[in-house]
Amino acid sequence: MFGLETSTLIILLVCLLCVCAFEFINGFHDTANAVATVIYTNTLKPQVAVIMSGILNFLGVLFGGITVAMGIATLLPLEAVMSPNTAISVGIIISILISAIIWNFGTWYYGIPASSSHTLIGSIIGATMAFSLYQHKDLQLVNWEKAGEIGLSLLISPLFGFALAMFLVWFLKKIYPSEALFKAPHATDVPPTWIRGILIFTCGSVSFWHGSNDGQKGVGLLMVILIALVPLHFALNDQLDLPTLQKAQIETSATLEKISLGGLDTEARRNIDAIKEELAQVQLLTRNAPSIDKITRENKANIRKHLTVATKYTDKFVKKYPDLLKLQDKTALAKSNQQLKDFIAYAPNWAVLLISLSLGLGTMIGWKRIVVTIGEKIGKEHLTYAQGASSELVATTMIAVSTQIGLPVSTTHVLSSGIAGSMVASKGLGNLQSKTIQNIAMAWVLTLPVCIAMSMIIFALASLFF
Repeated sequence: MFGLETSTLIILLVCLLCVCAFEFINGFHDTANAVATVIYTNTLKPQVAVIMSGILNFLGVLFGGITVAMGIATLLPLEAVMSPNTAISVGIIISILISAIIWNFGTWYYGIPASSSHTLIGSIIGATMAFSLYQHKDLQLVNWEKAGEIGLSLLISPLFGFALAMFLVWFLKKIYPSEALFKAPHATDVPPTWIRGILIFTCGSVSFWHGSNDGQKGVGLLMVILIALVPLHFALNDQLDLPTLQKAQIETSATLEKISLGGLDTEARRNIDAIKEELAQVQLLTRNAPSIDKITRENKANIRKHLTVATKYTDKFVKKYPDLLKLQDKTALAKSNQQLKDFIAYAPNWAVLLISLSLGLGTMIGWKRIVVTIGEKIGKEHLTYAQGASSELVATTMIAVSTQIGLPVSTTHVLSSGIAGSMVASKGLGNLQSKTIQNIAMAWVLTLPVCIAMSMIIFALASLFF
């Protein structure tokens, strides 16, 4: 399989199994975020809600694209992922997966809504820090810019979720002051048809967008594994043709050359020269190849490295010097740069399907622990129709927006903070159960440092066998 030696093939299969396990646990860990509201408002029976959520999680991964997946993948430096020493790459991957699985499973077991996104980001940062210290005796390889961008998204989103849900419940009281909407339903009561429709829609939306966002994290991890262990087959998108790559490279260089003829400062010229140098290396490595699938393993790995740097620097250049670009130059650069990205920012259909199945099946299992916490232990009152609809509407909107701009977001934190906000809107801060809120806040604070530390320790242990 893939022309690998038996030992490497076994390692590959074990890593793929670990990714599937992470997504499976992610499924039953985060299912509660979508189904708690429809279960506790008697909108759907638990079995129906969980099956619907599982199917929509599956579809979310399948049709959600790979923007978030590539954001996760870029957190790991190429030097680490594509190390000539396969054992090092495996050590990094295993340290990420094991630490993420341990923390995800542990928080689920104790019924604490914790963020799978925080877990994964922390594990990746920890593994990268450990590798950088191992290889260079410093932390130069950590992508602090990307980590900071993602970290800010994960930290701010719960605050937005809390505030927006609180405002939405208050707004509903103003425009629709029906007591039935703001009272806890009786054990046998079914919501009015229109509110039931809204709750089913928001539950389905949270499930779909959870799949499209959280599922992509699994796709990104899986691609890191494939690129590290089987670069000959997965470093570049073999479904695209070589002339397209060469043409995009030439067009990007030509546009940059045209821009450089204008009045540029020293730093801008240096940026352009750096991009052109990376693309010149791509041209050199592809010059005598008849097609992408005929390029050697080493050259494919190097082409990927040069394309990653070139496209990243091009995006930064456009963002930093917008006034230097005429509209036609900006359009041409965006088009050719995207064509270059298409060769490295991709995932094979079978990989997306594998993650879809893992997340979808996980969604249908083990959901009850977190559901009870979400539905019963955040607020002191039973979840009302208005609170359930408001929390999920806020969550689905925030997850959808984050997915479209390529940022991972914590479904758990957005939804649980939304429910907390809706409880406060009803009866003030005294309506929250302090012990549960403290546990959630503690998990929120500890997830990153604990996962960073675990990942570093596991890598250090693995390094003994390098």
